[in-house]
Amino acid sequence: MIRTPLRPLARILSARQKGENPDTIERENLRLRHEEIRDRGRARAEVRLLFLSLGFLAAFSTIGARMGLLAATEPVEPRSAAAGAQILATRADITDRNGRILATNMQTYALYAQPRDMVDPGRVARELAKIFPEIDPVAMERRLTDGRTFLWIRRVMSPEQMQRVHEIGDPGLLFGPREMRLYPNGQLAAHVLGGASFGAEGVSSAEVIGTAGIEKALDARLRDPAQAGTPLELSLDLTLQAAVEEILGTGMTMLNAKGAAAILMDVKTGEILSLASLPAFDPNDRPNPLVKGDPGDSPLFNRAVQGVYELGSTFKIFTVANAMNLGLVSPETMVDANAPRRWGKFTIKEFQNKNYGPLLSVENVIVKSSNVGTANIALMVGAERQAAFFQSLGFFDPTVIELVEAPGAKPIVPKRWPDITTITTSYGHGISASPMHLAVAYAAIANGGVKVTPTLLHGGVAQNGPRVMTAETAAASVRMLRGVVEHGTATLGDVPGYQVAGKTGTAEKPSRTGGYDEDKVVNTFASLFPADDPKYVLVVTLDEPVETSGSEPRRTAGWTAVPVAGEIIRRAAPLLGLRPVVEPPPVDGLTAVSN
Repeated sequence: MIRTPLRPLARILSARQKGENPDTIERENLRLRHEEIRDRGRARAEVRLLFLSLGFLAAFSTIGARMGLLAATEPVEPRSAAAGAQILATRADITDRNGRILATNMQTYALYAQPRDMVDPGRVARELAKIFPEIDPVAMERRLTDGRTFLWIRRVMSPEQMQRVHEIGDPGLLFGPREMRLYPNGQLAAHVLGGASFGAEGVSSAEVIGTAGIEKALDARLRDPAQAGTPLELSLDLTLQAAVEEILGTGMTMLNAKGAAAILMDVKTGEILSLASLPAFDPNDRPNPLVKGDPGDSPLFNRAVQGVYELGSTFKIFTVANAMNLGLVSPETMVDANAPRRWGKFTIKEFQNKNYGPLLSVENVIVKSSNVGTANIALMVGAERQAAFFQSLGFFDPTVIELVEAPGAKPIVPKRWPDITTITTSYGHGISASPMHLAVAYAAIANGGVKVTPTLLHGGVAQNGPRVMTAETAAASVRMLRGVVEHGTATLGDVPGYQVAGKTGTAEKPSRTGGYDEDKVVNTFASLFPADDPKYVLVVTLDEPVETSGSEPRRTAGWTAVPVAGEIIRRAAPLLGLRPVVEPPPVDGLTAVSN
């Protein structure tokens, strides 16, 4: 900027020549300079005011737009910016193998209160007590007036209850939307599904988490947002499950049993088509666990997986199969069955002190369920090889199945394996396992000698598990088991047209004071069908059953578990698509004619 001098020399000299006052020139130039400075200052101020106005306009426009947006949208609960703070409420459905819903989600509302906004807390407490009987009006009024700013009242409400609360009309009562887990079939497959509850909760959403069963075992899969739209497809068949539970429940009632369990499994894929445990519960209203007493008395107890029992004579076929697999015997080999048999200070007896000896074929050892014959075969096998065979069948480890309860059900096996243990375990005493363990072991016999892993997930692919016995041994074992049903201890389980094969097991329950209780038994029938080409295994277990239709009470599996299993097969086989094989009646020689 060029600065104009206040007393320019040329003009001063010219003014002096003309006789003018040079100070006038200086005052004029000073005035002009001040006016120029004021003009520049005014221009800068105007520019600043313009930018400031534009800034205020932009800020207030943004705030106004944001307020309008918030007013036009649903209220959203503020969330923390910390990782993991978001509540994931979406949970995938669970279906059976045919796509029928077993577990899904339902939109509902929670009820909470902001006491500071209430008009009349006393009236609100009294009205809430009329809607929800479990609410104490005095205690509720005290909580509404103790100074707190927030109070949960109900996590879940029915639409009718919500309407009645709405009619109270107090501004301090508020509703929060959320999803809850719904099991539309009630108690059906309750022990498989387990149940769900709320985890992290907010006023507008709640985290649904599994609490038991497959809901908890596969909780991460069910809560995965990427798979929320893809249902978890189980191997269960809803129709089969309903039939099995109905028959099992009827049998449990008629036979005065304390509990019951049933497992129906595909012998090649390991898929569980039905898994039932009674008494059951409704996962929509899951009861609390027992805090004292026997956990097995709780309806939450899954007898099919968690129940670890001595399974009695159902183990005899394993002893015989092991001996045949080692080449020690064949079905026709005659063994010593002379009873009773002394071994040191122990006596091995038959049921009702019978004696099937002195000799009995291996096949008849199974058909007649001879303890002595089985013991002598086990001694031929030896302790080490017997223990190894039981371990190969899975009787030393928990079953690998998609239930959170399964890992805790470890079989009870002897710590030492002397000869007397070899004898007693050969017919199912001194070793305890679950019905699921038994189903897996019988599936290996049924499918030709390959161990399968049980699964509750639908896949339909035959498993290529480890071979535990030769195909010839497995086939011979199936023929023996068929003989048990045809003319052995399980004749009441013979279903015309379906060639049932299986083995009974009656095991006295250990007494709490030591020894065994003769009047309390666990009865099991492990079966497979059809015997000519086994496709399915069915294990039925009854806890403390007694059949009272005769003159004396009967507690053996042949009178209790077997007829229940037979009725299940009679109902289930057609549902499984099995066509009955009807054998023609024998031709009467007196009336037969020929051309």
